[in-house]
Amino acid sequence: MSLLLDAVRVRTLTPALAAISHGTSSASGQRAVAALVSAVAAARGDLAVAGGFVDVQQPDVAATLERIAGPTAVVPLLLSAGYHVHVDLRRALASFPGSTLATALGPDDRLVDILERRLSEAGLRDGDRVVLACAGSSDSRAVADCFDMGERMSRRLGRDVRVGFISAASPRLDEAVDLERARGGRVVVSTYLLAPGYFADLAASTVAEVTTSPLLRADERPPTELVDLVLDRYAGALR
Repeated sequence: MSLLLDAVRVRTLTPALAAISHGTSSASGQRAVAALVSAVAAARGDLAVAGGFVDVQQPDVAATLERIAGPTAVVPLLLSAGYHVHVDLRRALASFPGSTLATALGPDDRLVDILERRLSEAGLRDGDRVVLACAGSSDSRAVADCFDMGERMSRRLGRDVRVGFISAASPRLDEAVDLERARGGRVVVSTYLLAPGYFADLAASTVAEVTTSPLLRADERPPTELVDLVLDRYAGALR
């Protein structure tokens, strides 16, 4: 009995992890993100892990934190720190003293690992032109994060990588693809999006010869790098 009480006490004192994603109406995207949250929970059986959303789906951030009802570290399952991180999540956390906000998942070289693997799976060739497809944001900090990832990709691949945005920022993805095509060679779009959904469909609709899948894929085990990254962001929030 004392061991059980000790376990309950440790679980209560350890801040929970709220994994907050954007939300999507795509069923495959929902499954992919849910699998990531489940994988994070499985990797840390000692930790209370809950998923929530800043848009589209429920529970929203407030409902997620109310359900946890205790100290929580919120990890944004977002690749760049834009409006949702700097405004929406901070505003939501203001009503929950004792909760802390982790940094966004990107930029990070572990994401480059996954992007590079997706390119290899898609059959990247030596002469291919690579365009990094990012969601885009009106927040200049999120845009800067994407260009940072483009530079990391360029160093890793040993070739130029042009960044293109699906919305709200320049250059637009179609323009970036056209610019790379003008340089000659096959154009490959590297999809820098977390999961399948509307934006991933838009990335795939360009005139590029090849488009990779997002970081998460429906009905597949989430990449270990992503699970580790979420847990590292959680640890950083506690520090």
